[in-house]
Amino acid sequence: MSVTECNGSDMTRNGGFEPVFCTIIPPHVLDRLAQSDDPARSGRARRTIQRDAYERTQRHLTTVAGAPAVALLADAEPGKPHRTVYDARNGTDLPGTKVRGEGDDPGQDATVNRAYAGLGATFELLLKAYARDSIDGHGLPLDATVHYDEEYNNAFWNGEQMVFGDGDGEIFLDFTNAIDVIGHELAHGVTQYTANLTYYGQPGALNESVSDVIGALIKQYTLGQTADEADWLIGAELLAPDVTGKALRSMKAPGTAYDDDVLGKDPQPATMDDYVRTGRDNGGVHINSGIPNHAFYLAATTLGGHAWERAGQVWYDVLTGGDLQQDAHFTDFATLTLKAARARYGDGDELQAVTKAWERVGVRTL
Repeated sequence: MSVTECNGSDMTRNGGFEPVFCTIIPPHVLDRLAQSDDPARSGRARRTIQRDAYERTQRHLTTVAGAPAVALLADAEPGKPHRTVYDARNGTDLPGTKVRGEGDDPGQDATVNRAYAGLGATFELLLKAYARDSIDGHGLPLDATVHYDEEYNNAFWNGEQMVFGDGDGEIFLDFTNAIDVIGHELAHGVTQYTANLTYYGQPGALNESVSDVIGALIKQYTLGQTADEADWLIGAELLAPDVTGKALRSMKAPGTAYDDDVLGKDPQPATMDDYVRTGRDNGGVHINSGIPNHAFYLAATTLGGHAWERAGQVWYDVLTGGDLQQDAHFTDFATLTLKAARARYGDGDELQAVTKAWERVGVRTL
């Protein structure tokens, strides 16, 4: 039994929607947990996989039926977030009961407050760093549901909203704990409205990598960190104390995020020398994303300062510039980053840093 993280190819260039369903936990992790000798552990993983499959199917049926995308609010103020957090109360009906709206004071549920803050942090980075009004660029409301299902070991973006499980407490903790995870999933929404990267092979790995980059930038922006101060870990707050690992992924050192008897070893490569050719995980989208992830880390740390400024701006320009094709490979993306760096900054440090970063991970440019 396996699970695919994203279904469909995001948003078509003519504005039509394909089914979208994106989760944060890679399928190889859930598959391994589902094969555990511990009946309770394997049962939780299988239930998560089954729930993901159901939600993916529902998303597909809803989209095929022609349901509209999230509607803009008539009274929404441009440049201001409009967040709503719902509580599923450990059920599976979406969106659930509204528990906090935009401007409401924090309540006693820390999970609700973290979800609200994470939506706000994502909105703020996109607006202040890149002049983007919400994930669609036009003030899209940001909705999230917390306390989804029982011991649900995942969080997902379903094309319209965020959904967070509480984790099982043994392997994964509350999925609102990690602000970069919130940012990662919402970034799939940005891709949904822009580049339309096909979710298979290298285009799919780029899709995943872009989400990791934006998630990392949101975390660093919120903490006020420079590139040198950041840990460059994705999901560092998700692993339970007994798990041998630091996070789900490391952009600084792909392949070192975890090495655990239950989860296995982090399979991500850092360079093309170790590129993984597989038909699983949609052609290794969660695995080979380590290569462009590492390239971004190298470019950002070479430039120094705040990563969302120069390196982040180059990546954002490529994602939203209109030249990135849905079937783009690493070489195509890398070439566009050089073009974007030169267009924005000339032939200075930015272009040199980006060029050398791709060289170091073994991705050629045209």
